[in-house]
Amino acid sequence: LIVPFVNGFYYTFTDWNGFKTTKLVGFKNYSDSFADPRFWSTLQFTALFVVVSLILVNVVAFGLALIVTSKLRSKNFLRTFFFVPNLIGGVILGVIWQFIFNSALVALAEKYDWEPLKESWLQDTNKAFWALIIVTVWQASGYMMIIYITGLISIEPEIVEAATVDGASPFRLLTAIKIPLMAQAFTISLFLTMRNGFMAYDVNLALTGGGPFRTTEPISMLIFQEAFAFGHFGTGQAKAVLMFIMVAFAALVQVAVSKRMEANQ
Repeated sequence: LIVPFVNGFYYTFTDWNGFKTTKLVGFKNYSDSFADPRFWSTLQFTALFVVVSLILVNVVAFGLALIVTSKLRSKNFLRTFFFVPNLIGGVILGVIWQFIFNSALVALAEKYDWEPLKESWLQDTNKAFWALIIVTVWQASGYMMIIYITGLISIEPEIVEAATVDGASPFRLLTAIKIPLMAQAFTISLFLTMRNGFMAYDVNLALTGGGPFRTTEPISMLIFQEAFAFGHFGTGQAKAVLMFIMVAFAALVQVAVSKRMEANQ
């Protein structure tokens, strides 16, 4: 980890072409990165994608965890059913949902006259973002559900029984007992969801390819294209370092805030 990272950081100050360097160029690669409007547009999209997916994935995952830890007879089947999407590879997942959005939903919309679905969401600059969110939530919620299940079943039954005897309503039991006692599960799930959001690539590539008109292009896709499609390895590496700094800062802030909330419980 250390040697490639140091090498990569060094290459950002050179004219590296993927094979060798001939001279130092100082901060030129960084200045070119900041001057690139695509860098800012992809950064804006990535930030919005991370925030929205962070909220929705964890809300859905926590809801699923509450369902499968209830007294339902089919809860074991539901656990498996909700977790299965996480086992599907990102590229395959993107291809499957591309068919759903481009063909299946459009055909159903034409048959039943559903106006919002008559045109593929993947071809709409506004709806393509939400198509990505839907697929991301569908895939990631099952995995985060497992973490929340662990947090819920780790709560001492005696505490829940005592609160119930004292007359606590189900909502009060959830907000005052269960959520505070499983704060660590929220810390882990939020961190993993945020990391996955910043690293999103394969689903975006297979589902939209960054389109339409690069409105769903994440910063990870820009970095790959900058280096391997255009051959600008120095600039691509500089953008990768900038991405690393932003992700590290966001992760440290999130973990620090979550840990403080844990300590206050």
